[in-house]
Amino acid sequence: MTVLIAGGGIAGLTLGLTLHQIGVPFHIFESVPELKPLGVGINLQPNAVRELHDLGLDAELDAIGVKTRQLGFYSKLGKTIWEEPRGTLAGYAWPQYSVHRGKLQMMLYQALIARAGPVCLSTGARAAGFETTAGGAALRLADGRRIDGKLVIAADGIHSALRRQMVPGEGEPIWNGRILWRATAQAPEFKGGAAMAMIGHDLLRLVAYPVSQPGEDSLVTMNWIAEKSFDPTSSWRKEDWNRPADTAEFLPDFANWRFGWIDVPALISGAEAVYEYPMVDRDPLPRWTTGNATLMGDAAHPTYPVGSNGASQAIVDARVIGAKLLEHGVTAAALQAYEAEVRPLTTAVGLANRAGGGPDGVLQRVEDLCGGDFQDITDVIPQADLAAHAAKYKSIAGFSIEDLNARPATIPAGACVG
Repeated sequence: MTVLIAGGGIAGLTLGLTLHQIGVPFHIFESVPELKPLGVGINLQPNAVRELHDLGLDAELDAIGVKTRQLGFYSKLGKTIWEEPRGTLAGYAWPQYSVHRGKLQMMLYQALIARAGPVCLSTGARAAGFETTAGGAALRLADGRRIDGKLVIAADGIHSALRRQMVPGEGEPIWNGRILWRATAQAPEFKGGAAMAMIGHDLLRLVAYPVSQPGEDSLVTMNWIAEKSFDPTSSWRKEDWNRPADTAEFLPDFANWRFGWIDVPALISGAEAVYEYPMVDRDPLPRWTTGNATLMGDAAHPTYPVGSNGASQAIVDARVIGAKLLEHGVTAAALQAYEAEVRPLTTAVGLANRAGGGPDGVLQRVEDLCGGDFQDITDVIPQADLAAHAAKYKSIAGFSIEDLNARPATIPAGACVG
């Protein structure tokens, strides 16, 4: 009853750890020849951190991440719109973490190999498609091999080959006209440390947060994302998914963003390497499951990188799949139950992010109302409205404080598929 997992990223590795925990045989097929710690910073919300703790990875996560203390939104003039505590300081039973994506992936990989052994994962094995068979499902690889199993789960990202088979006319991801430049740099902390800042508005913004503790020089590794909008009907390098970038293309736009608590031009200039990404997503699907195969993570619900929800939801996906296997056995019914629980939530999140309903939507609202210039933000937007906006997205994304703290464990301790 082996579960075949296409993709060894955060989603696939967390699913592997979950299946090992509940006693379900599995094998992961990863396209790259060797897993390496690639990427830049991401945030893990308390709902995902809870799941990693339940996998016994709390010490490992603490060793690679920064417990995010505060999130703040600031106008293009550096003025404070809204600040709120995060993680346990906000009342959650679990912290929020800022972490380098590559370090997280390697931590999950090393934990999986230590528990399940290296035979559980094959590299250089790119998924090309799937079949529902009399005995369950088969995964087809690009090199021509066909692997038989019980279920196939696609964790192969936004360019998923298995999604392409399920939705053959979908085409490429949808670009919204924004370009992200992402990097890390050694920089001083701001706002008391372990703080995350979102600055600007829809046409030009910057996000920054530390992904390391301060060194002897009191500097941290600061993850930053610069974002600029272009005409979405243009062909401006839409397909350059991972292109090294020249800061001269966007640094002048941030030349005056020196606010005392953060020096944005210095932060950008301090990066050793900058990478360019188009901001893309896909339209929500009416279904993820076909026969004995389903989608998870970015293969199922790619969304704009706002709200710090992408990696967190991939981890939650894995745990919900595990819970449904416990409930229904290693069957298509488990996949259908997983989809029924998760797909409505991720559809709502994706549509909210598209419509500016994410937590960063307040930036453009302030820009529209006053051009980002004010003496007291409550003269522009009442404090109660700001608090309601922040709470609404947490509820949509499934990590409101009261609900999460009261929710029973996704997978009970010691549970095993019989």
